[in-house]
Formats: sequence, C-alpha cells, structure tokens
Amino acid sequence: MLYLLRMLLLGLHFLLVGVLGLVIGLLRPFNPDNSRLFARLYSVPAAWFMGIKVKAEVGPLWDQPPGCVIIANHQSNYDLFIIGQVVPRRTVAIGKKSLGWVPLFGQLFWLGGNVLIDRKNVFQARQALQATTRTLQHETSIWVFPEGTRNPGEQLLPFKKGAFHMALEAGVPIVPVCVSRYTRRMGLNSWRRRTVIIRSLAPIATAGLTQQDLPALIEQCRAQMQHCIDHMENELPGN
Repeated sequence: MLYLLRMLLLGLHFLLVGVLGLVIGLLRPFNPDNSRLFARLYSVPAAWFMGIKVKAEVGPLWDQPPGCVIIANHQSNYDLFIIGQVVPRRTVAIGKKSLGWVPLFGQLFWLGGNVLIDRKNVFQARQALQATTRTLQHETSIWVFPEGTRNPGEQLLPFKKGAFHMALEAGVPIVPVCVSRYTRRMGLNSWRRRTVIIRSLAPIATAGLTQQDLPALIEQCRAQMQHCIDHMENELPGN
C-alpha cells in the first residue's frame, strides 16, 4: 500500500514539475543553469516521498568553478531524484537521444541546454561531443555517466572514453562524484528512512595530458570511485 502511495505521489510530482519546468524553460530557454534548477525541483520533494535522506559531502564539486567534466556512477532511473540535489551551477548533462521523446521531461532536458546524442549514429555523436567540448570552454560543466548504462551492481562497469576525451581536449579538470549503492535497499514499501551518501572526490587535472595518457586516466578515475563507493558502504547504518 505504501509503495503504491509513493508511486502515485512521484507520478503527480513528476507531472507538476514537468509543467512548471516547461514554463521556466520557455521563459529562459537553454540557460546553462536551467538543469540545476530543474534537478532541484525534481529531487528534493521526490527524495522525501521515497523516504530517502541524502547525505551530501560534495565540497570539492561545489568549490570547483564551472568548466569541468563531472563523472558519476549510474544506478537506476531514480538517480534523478537523488543526484539532482548536488548538481552545481552552470552544469548540463549528456543523455541518449531517446530521452527527448519522454513527455515533459524530454522537453525540459532539451530546454535545459543538455546534449542529446544518437549513439547509433557515430558521425552525429562525434559532432555532438565536439560541440560539448567547446561548451566546456565557456564556463559550463558537463555531467556524464561514464559507465554508459544503469548498473546497480557492486563493481563499476568499464568506463567509456567520451568524457575523458572531452576533458583532455578542453584541458579541464575531471571531478568524480560517487553515490552509495541504494537500489537494493530502497524499501519503498517501508516507513524506515534510508540514507544515501553522495561524495565528490578531489578534481583530477588533465592539463598537459595527451591521448596516450587516456587509458591511465580512465583507470585512475574508475579505481578512485570504486574505492570511495566501497568505503561508503561500510559507513552506512546496518552495513
């Protein structure tokens, strides 16, 4: 019963924010701070509906000036309602083209200045990434899920290279953001509140690196994030 109630509230909330966000987006289309505003509108009430307490430890992320590549682990469709609370100013995201067809949300994603990529069209995807690289040079950060798909497992999937190519070409730092594993302990049918930790790591400089450094850079980021996520698991109550 509680699960159904929460799903109803989330559905109504999703529609309400979609309508409100659409109005805001039409008044200031493609503003680079739209994504942060939309993410807050979606996430703060939704996390409360789901009985989730977000413990944000993201000083390095918020202290970093706009114009960086932010990488985070991607667990489920609920990420929007959790990670949305820590999106910094002037940040846009990269998403698959099919997101643009989701009613209301897809239009908000587009009006937020986010980048939609058709992964099946290699040429168009490359063009989109090149345009996104130029965006980094105009004091706007890019949020990327380098695993490329949802992964609720304990081990991070191999990272795709796109985010790291952009960081190297623009010469901007990479800021890893780690989210504790929450998908298997959400308990949407329980009144007990669950804690999710979001922790950002120190920025990793890319200035002076070349494409030959790319494999080592990817492995460094992945190893640091895996270690952080494993460590957060030991900090959560009951673990």
